Amino acid sequence: MERREEQPGAAGAGAAPALDFTVENVEKALHQLYYDPNIENKNLAQKWLMQAQVSPQAWHFSWQLLQPDKVPEIQYFGASALHIKISRYWSDIPTDQYESLKAQLFTQITRFASGSKIVLTRLCVALASLALSMMPDAWPCAVADMVRLFQAEDSPVDGQGRCLALLELLTVLPEEFQTSRLPQYRKGLVRTSLAVECGAVFPLLEQLLQQPSSPSCVRQKVLKCFSSWVQLEVPLQDCEALIQAAFAALQDSELFDSSVEAIVNAISQPDAQRYVNTLLKLIPLVLGLQEQLRQAVQNGDMETSHGICRIAVALGENHSRALLDQVEHWQSFLALVNMIMFCTGIPGHYPVNETTSSLTLTFWYTLQDDILSFEAEKQAVYQQVYRPVYFQLVDVLLHKAQFPSDEEYGFWSSDEKEQFRIYRVDISDTLMYVYEMLGAELLSNLYDKLGRLLTSSEEPYSWQHTEALLYGFQSIAETIDVNYSDVVPGLIGLIPRISISNVQLADTVMFTIGALSEWLADHPVMINSVLPLVLHALGNPELSVSSVSTLKKICRECKYDLPPYAANIVAVSQDVLMKQIHKTSQCMWLMQALGFLLSALQVEEILKNLHSLISPYIQQLEKLAEEIPNPSNKLAIVHILGLLSNLFTTLDISHHEDDHEGPELRKLPVPQGPNPAVCAIFEKSVKTLLDDFAPMVPQLCEMLGRMYSTIPQASALDLTRQLVHIFAHEPAHFPPIEALFLLVTSVTLTLFQQGPRDHPDIVDSFMQLLAQALKRKPDLFLCERLDVKAVFQCAVLALKFPEAPTVKASCGFFTELLPRCGEVESVGKVVQEDGRMLLIAVLEAIGGQASRSLMDCFADILFALNKHCFSLLSMWIKEALQPPGFPSARLSPEQKDTFSQQILRERVNKRRVKEMVKEFTLLCRGLHGTDYTADY
Repeated sequence: MERREEQPGAAGAGAAPALDFTVENVEKALHQLYYDPNIENKNLAQKWLMQAQVSPQAWHFSWQLLQPDKVPEIQYFGASALHIKISRYWSDIPTDQYESLKAQLFTQITRFASGSKIVLTRLCVALASLALSMMPDAWPCAVADMVRLFQAEDSPVDGQGRCLALLELLTVLPEEFQTSRLPQYRKGLVRTSLAVECGAVFPLLEQLLQQPSSPSCVRQKVLKCFSSWVQLEVPLQDCEALIQAAFAALQDSELFDSSVEAIVNAISQPDAQRYVNTLLKLIPLVLGLQEQLRQAVQNGDMETSHGICRIAVALGENHSRALLDQVEHWQSFLALVNMIMFCTGIPGHYPVNETTSSLTLTFWYTLQDDILSFEAEKQAVYQQVYRPVYFQLVDVLLHKAQFPSDEEYGFWSSDEKEQFRIYRVDISDTLMYVYEMLGAELLSNLYDKLGRLLTSSEEPYSWQHTEALLYGFQSIAETIDVNYSDVVPGLIGLIPRISISNVQLADTVMFTIGALSEWLADHPVMINSVLPLVLHALGNPELSVSSVSTLKKICRECKYDLPPYAANIVAVSQDVLMKQIHKTSQCMWLMQALGFLLSALQVEEILKNLHSLISPYIQQLEKLAEEIPNPSNKLAIVHILGLLSNLFTTLDISHHEDDHEGPELRKLPVPQGPNPAVCAIFEKSVKTLLDDFAPMVPQLCEMLGRMYSTIPQASALDLTRQLVHIFAHEPAHFPPIEALFLLVTSVTLTLFQQGPRDHPDIVDSFMQLLAQALKRKPDLFLCERLDVKAVFQCAVLALKFPEAPTVKASCGFFTELLPRCGEVESVGKVVQEDGRMLLIAVLEAIGGQASRSLMDCFADILFALNKHCFSLLSMWIKEALQPPGFPSARLSPEQKDTFSQQILRERVNKRRVKEMVKEFTLLCRGLHGTDYTADY
């Protein structure tokens, strides 16, 4: 019986009648898509129309939908359907119909030259696709023919209409090539053919652009067409005349944006650096824009300044190496660099009054890298020229990093403030990079400026200027070892002299102190200069992040020099914790800081401080435990347990020689019960104490088993994983850990039988535990009581979860399991029996059932199968890909065959397998070569 397609919603409520893909039904579905208020009906219509577009009937109804009496929406669908049929189902078209199809498309394009522009574009795309499929053999001079046909005088369409239609066709042709589904060998042939055919395009474009009589709309289309063609990597010297014409067009405000795009695309071609003579001719053209740039900046014309900056940066960033190589032209390149410096320092505050300066930052990295890559002699010459430029750059960047006045900043939106924060981070990264070129002299330079600013009485004090200089210092000190810098002592001496009347300045002072914490550890005599500032800032909620993170750094780096200050630090910290000044995460950091601090004290002092620090929380826990459970007291309990957990993370007393304090510390009261925070406390203790935790392993294993059996929780599995990682390889600890591993596995497998979808976090942690067991102690898989087959099948099921972390963890398990096929008999057996099931799950995921961001993980499984189970994989993959439509209806048998051969050939290079999988998943999803994937 013939299967008939359904047209959605045509009969209103109830079952829709079975209807064919006819013109009438397509029109009804389009009406439903555009005008039906019911979203479900719209979705049904869209789904049905997508089926209609790929149906054999599309060849028939497409032409009818293009009739003059149809509305543009219907005509557009007809044109789109034609494009889909030509681009995806070219092999279905008989060779003897090529010419008639070409003629029909030319006729329609001519007709729509004076009609709807969106329909014209789709028809041009369809003809472009047809041309690419016929080139070079069946239609060797496609582009020249297009130009000739549209220049014919006997056309019913006026000259301008024909010209615009031709330009539209020529514009979409390279774009369609970039996104086409042509096989790789064909793509190379067509690219070569197009490169030759540009000889028929560029003279026409030059003529139209330089003709004074050409209307603005034509010249704009010419620039867009040129912009499209240069992305085919046309030799830069062939573009010279058009680039010069585009530079001239920059004076016309209507053509400005299109000119910028064309010039930037031409200059940015990867191949352009080969044409040094042409690049040298471009420098004067770019420098000639300086007056237009200054005028734009003066008039607040951000679009013009942005466009000119893009051109200057494109030339400098893409070709700095090639241009630096031309030593005799060093002055003209230096002039270009200074023009880019002007763009970096463009007046105004980013992103409110200007958006241009950020475009230039990558250029400064590139230029520095290129200078430092030269041989010593040439590098020395360029260092002499460019060191002053980079010192100027530092001044410019620090000026740009300055905050506006408090009044102005108050009017900024939260989005503008966030963009400015990110911009300052980019400036910070640039300064850090520039240090490589300027070295210690840069720090001296910043210190001298700060010193003059803080001691000068000549000019009014600017907190913004002070903050920016400190920010520059902090940017470098955070990543560069400044321990040997002779200016840091002076800086530490200057900090207390800073008049802090502003939150932003106070924040930067804190972060600067934090960045210098390692230096303070080497110079403990200076701690007292800055510690009071930090402790004072702890009481200000607006300085929460900066003050707490700085105290944590000082306590971590300088803990052996802090005992004299310990009582004060603990007292201030306790006070702010009790007053609840800080948010939860900062409270946790503060507890970590105290853990570092206490670690350096004598045992008696540790216990005394712990008593005063922890007692209030224990009393609160006791009180909360007596209350009837509710969301509010649950939050409070979890918060307190989190504080204790973070304290234990950093309280490391392993450096003490007498061990009598161990048992006392381990008797700290910990609430019992299946709470994740309890597990977190022990997990952090295990990570901190490592082997010193050994005496508690049996008891902890027993307690964990009871907890997990009562209420399975991911945190218990995470702690089990830590125990496996640290202790499983030691014979004395293997029995309790093996017992715990078998117990949690058994409980989790039961959970799978009941339905694991509600517990993706447990499945995630379980997979990580299994992977850790295989990595650290594969013997855990030798136990007869472990149902390896059930574990394998559950892991395959987990691959199909929608949660990305769970899928990643499951893939991680398989990449650890498959290499064990040979050494662990039970693993080898289950892979032989159920490996095909795993492969099908992986192919389904690649075929479109999993997020594209996870493709590398699935590629890892394929690589492991190929490396460790080659003979099985070569048999399975051919069988698995045999059924039509699997893993995607979009794949041809040839594409599936190519993929399986590629995978089976590649047993060494994992990166290549990842590339193959990414390519294949795009084919499966119908995204190969689309704009959507370009941004991915």
